[in-house]
Amino acid sequence: MSDDPAGTGDDAPSASDEHPRRTAPRLTTREAAQILGVKPATVYAYVSRGQLGSRRDPTGRGSSFDAGEVEALARRSRREAAGPAGELSVRTSLTLIEADRYYFRGVDAVELASRHCYEEVAEWLWTGTLSPGARFDAPPEVLAAARRAVAALPEHGGPIDRLRVAVAAAAVADPLRFDLSEAAVLGSARCLIPTLVDALPPVGAPARDGDGRLARRLWSRLTATDPDPAALDVLDLALGLLADHDLAASTLAVRVAASARAHPYAAVSAGLGALEGPLHGAAGRLAHGMLTQVRARGGAAPVVAEYLRAGQRVPGFGHRLYRGEDPRARALFGRLTELPGAAPALGAARDVAAVMSRHGLHPNVDLALAVLTVSCGMRAEAGETVFAVSRTAGWVAHALEEYQERPLRMRPSGHYDGPRPPRPLP
Repeated sequence: MSDDPAGTGDDAPSASDEHPRRTAPRLTTREAAQILGVKPATVYAYVSRGQLGSRRDPTGRGSSFDAGEVEALARRSRREAAGPAGELSVRTSLTLIEADRYYFRGVDAVELASRHCYEEVAEWLWTGTLSPGARFDAPPEVLAAARRAVAALPEHGGPIDRLRVAVAAAAVADPLRFDLSEAAVLGSARCLIPTLVDALPPVGAPARDGDGRLARRLWSRLTATDPDPAALDVLDLALGLLADHDLAASTLAVRVAASARAHPYAAVSAGLGALEGPLHGAAGRLAHGMLTQVRARGGAAPVVAEYLRAGQRVPGFGHRLYRGEDPRARALFGRLTELPGAAPALGAARDVAAVMSRHGLHPNVDLALAVLTVSCGMRAEAGETVFAVSRTAGWVAHALEEYQERPLRMRPSGHYDGPRPPRPLP
């Protein structure tokens, strides 16, 4: 019996002999970038991630790419932006949340923030490189503009109001704000974050000359109490833990702005706008007020009962991304137990947690942040300030990522459900 049952041995003509196979067209890096809607450097980033194949040009002048593979990646990117069943999905290499833990660029975020200061955590998010001893400084002319703008606000203005005005003033003072290159954006970020802190009106004694640690400078904007070293460490830990948390509402707003190629200051302003709602940045203020009520009334039961009777959610409990404990809360509570002055607020938080445990809800980072603000004599809105300053690092990291993607990809399609036209003019 023949080993070639089809009767097509080596001497038989093959399909490729009768119909010569066409070579798939190859694209240059620039052509591939145009189809993908990204910068040429991003094309090579796709190659390094294994999302796109490349072939070195025989002349040594660069790489070429299979046209079909590039088109498939472009279609896949458009589908990913739309997400399954119309749900928005964004590709990111910054934060992973799974199994009640979260990671910054693959590194356990709690361990990172526990061992490194906020500035170093921010640099890791931005560059993937640890920068020991990193410090941020505000340029004098930019800081002066931000302070003048903040000072012009009415006294009843809130912390987010002040931060938004400071960002706008800093943007106007920065002639390089429209440069969206990575180096320029990082330079702006390293100036913007300290500008936000130093533009806030001081409440306590300012940091000593030479103490450039951001947590120390922020402390004097939050409380008039002396900066105990242990309490400063807890504040610095909170800043590091809150630096990013995947696609929260404010972060999505930042990426939408960056997708439209808004400069980094405008992108951060978009994030601050999303914090104005009570379901995001203001949660710490609500938890602060609840702990104050519990301490004043001598127990959690009547306070929790009033929240539930009014149909309100008890602040500081539960999180949609964690079935168990919020790892950020666990880390902060662990440090807060070492502060003697935190014992009363911790006791109130534990009292509320005992009541809420019957609902299967665990404390989240807002409750831990409220314990810090109550213990250190900070105002109720201090948690919002800590959150906004900290999260600015994550917003910048997401803006940097989005600048490498196809412009305006954050454009979901609306599903019109109104009356069908034509209709008579009203």
